[in-house]
Amino acid sequence: MYNISSYFKNKKIDYKKLIDYGFSCSNDKYIYEVNIMDDKFKVIIEISKEKQISKVIDLSTKLEYLLINVESKGEFNTKLKEEYESIINDIVDKCTMYNLFNSKQTKEIIKYIKDKYNDDLEYLWKNFPTDAVWRNKSSGKWYGLLLVIEESKLSINSKNTVEIIDLRYQKDDINKIIDNTKIFGGYHMNKNSWITIKLDGSVDIKEIYKLIDNSYTLSNKT
Repeated sequence: MYNISSYFKNKKIDYKKLIDYGFSCSNDKYIYEVNIMDDKFKVIIEISKEKQISKVIDLSTKLEYLLINVESKGEFNTKLKEEYESIINDIVDKCTMYNLFNSKQTKEIIKYIKDKYNDDLEYLWKNFPTDAVWRNKSSGKWYGLLLVIEESKLSINSKNTVEIIDLRYQKDDINKIIDNTKIFGGYHMNKNSWITIKLDGSVDIKEIYKLIDNSYTLSNKT
């Protein structure tokens, strides 16, 4: 068996999607088996809350193939490894989501938006896994972004990281709400029509909910 937990780093596993993918479940262990290399080998993947492991069985000998994680330039082993890893990567792609946001307010906001608008975060940039957006299904426009940045990027004298939310706001009134202490001009967005809020408790969560609703309404407009 090989530990494949590194493939799931910073990811949240959707166990329902594992079942939909073809996993069976027994005693909170999710098992997936598939043959590769023209049915010469079997890949077995086991996922639970405690661990994620895999093994490859040589079907001609019924023994575990121990060379799967050995670096080799041989054509056969290279092809076998490619098929094996493509299965793991496909499972990660289809049955997990990024799990990078940890602040209490961020979690509350994610739940609020899911409950009210039935929208999930979209992770659009593989090179920037700490950037995610909410999109209005009707207009296709973004109405919220979640990011993890250094506070210094908000002109704060600190190297600490902070989770932030970017929201749309009325252009004519935006200067009235920005105080550059709790609410800032939109980070990485048009500062004439977006605001940024630190999700560190400095702004009351109910006020943030109102600003989210306002941003959603603005995203409906053409």
